[in-house]
Amino acid sequence: MLSPGGLLRNRVYLPWALIPPGEMVELPGRGGSTYVTDTPGPMPDSPALVLLHALGCTGLLTWYPAIHPLARRFRVVTMDQRWHGQGIRSEEFSLRDCADDVGALIGVLGLEDVIVGGYSMGSIVAQRVWRQHPDKVQGLLLCATTDRFRLNPAEQLFFTGMGVTMLGARGVSRSRTALTAARAAARALDLAPSDIHEWATRELRSTSPWAIGQALAALGQHHSRPWVGDIDVPTAVVVGTRDRVIPPRRQVRLARAIRGATVHEVDGGHAMCVLEAEKFVPAVVEAAHTVNARRRDLRRRTSS
Repeated sequence: MLSPGGLLRNRVYLPWALIPPGEMVELPGRGGSTYVTDTPGPMPDSPALVLLHALGCTGLLTWYPAIHPLARRFRVVTMDQRWHGQGIRSEEFSLRDCADDVGALIGVLGLEDVIVGGYSMGSIVAQRVWRQHPDKVQGLLLCATTDRFRLNPAEQLFFTGMGVTMLGARGVSRSRTALTAARAAARALDLAPSDIHEWATRELRSTSPWAIGQALAALGQHHSRPWVGDIDVPTAVVVGTRDRVIPPRRQVRLARAIRGATVHEVDGGHAMCVLEAEKFVPAVVEAAHTVNARRRDLRRRTSS
């Protein structure tokens, strides 16, 4: 019988890339610690890029192909969000808490000139980071994103049902057994990442199905349309033109709602960050450079 890593190896192509080391970082006032990687840029004062991951993933699993290409210009930070990977466990999952965790991490690391980037769920959290901590965000990099869900009967039924299901399962989040199992899963395949498939399997196993359902229920409540047009920092939106999870037209519509946002198209689907990394990485690097250049230009004009 094939191992999960063997199944993944036979069915899915995963690009090879160096996996940066990380450590658990305590977030004061946020109820725990989370796993963080902090890859330095070329200079001590390189601008910081904080990257937030997709649903059911970890910071590394979503972003590992892009970290070192981005680190040629930026200090690149990833983190595991609540109930994902080795992130904070709490009684319930909320996007507001996720955004406050990011704000706390920025403070703990002493980051300045911060661009917050996100992929799918992470891009929705990134929107909320700007909303809740505008003084800590100088730019946004939004990938595979939207301003709301529940836009058709199928989505409404799905998210309503998920919300009811998760309400009945709230007790799981308080379970010491569930917490121990989730932490153990993150270490269950304690292998060197020389085999990228085994490493990816370990990352996937570190997030429980309950956590994914809880996050889905929270995403169903997301609605930034009333305020997304108020975003006043340089923003780039990376759009997968073959995305079947968040239709490209929604992603472009969000970009048009943000004053001056640039659009960077990729001929890829919703998992392009890893499964089509050869297309995604150049586009996200270009988008990050665009945000950084506009941020510097805006700062010069403001100070003159």
